[in-house]
Amino acid sequence: MRFHHLDLNLLVALDVLLEEQNITRAAERLHMTQSATSGVLGRLRTFFEDELLVQVGRKMQPTPYALELAVPVREVLLTIRSSITSKPVFEPASSKRHFRLVTSDYLISVLFAQVIQKIHQEAPHITFEMLSPGDNTAEMLMRGELDLMIAPERYIIDGHPAQLLFEEDHVCVVWRNNPDVGDALTLEQYMQMGHISVGFGRNRHLSIEDWFMSQYGFNRRLEVITNDFNTLPQLLVGTQRVATMHRRLAELYARYLPLRILPPPVKIPVMREFMLWHRSMEGDPMHRWLRERIRDFIQSVDQRPDALRASA
Repeated sequence: MRFHHLDLNLLVALDVLLEEQNITRAAERLHMTQSATSGVLGRLRTFFEDELLVQVGRKMQPTPYALELAVPVREVLLTIRSSITSKPVFEPASSKRHFRLVTSDYLISVLFAQVIQKIHQEAPHITFEMLSPGDNTAEMLMRGELDLMIAPERYIIDGHPAQLLFEEDHVCVVWRNNPDVGDALTLEQYMQMGHISVGFGRNRHLSIEDWFMSQYGFNRRLEVITNDFNTLPQLLVGTQRVATMHRRLAELYARYLPLRILPPPVKIPVMREFMLWHRSMEGDPMHRWLRERIRDFIQSVDQRPDALRASA
């Protein structure tokens, strides 16, 4: 198909080329030979009257004009995928849709393992890929490489839809036989104890450290930093350390491990978990069905009004 003398198939290739910035990798994704992919790049250069990608040392870098094209080209392709190629009516029982979600292991443990189980009963052929949060998660969503992201409020992206799923508070957790801790923690005791925390991404962003520092100007004595929430309670057993955790996850592990849950010595703001998606998926019927199932399930599993507030 051509539009104003442009073969629209070339936009797919342009999108891949601008993302990979490498002929070999782009050729693999496009299922083309390297020479054919180079030929496509030549046709794109002719049409746009710009080099688009230039060789700098061993790498190819996009030109300023190519950077301007990247977002609108991706938006056009996403609109085609969601509005033209998606069926207006679908049958969940027969759908073979594949969904890519970014969410923390905490959410998988306390909610999404059950969500996927329930969805499987209605749509047994739907598949999921669960990805961990990273430094480029927001960029992946904006490029349309993710179907959903479940994340705290601070990760909401302007211009893309978001829906509040529930609210969560934090608690302190210690080993049940910790001889230094009674029925409560003072702030002085909390600051003197060794802490276990979670760090994400290449830059090791800590889960609540930034907030704690901004509010109280203290440095917790971090003795262990792990890369997922599920190891926090396991690393407490047999130590005199403390971890500040999501209440749902703490309550889950307290059923199986010798742990005690205590209120934090300072007021920690309630965490609001949101479901985010690319705006091009707003009207996609299958995508909308999945969002509704996630929302409905979360509403059904926890009816405490102060713990779960799904948006209307």
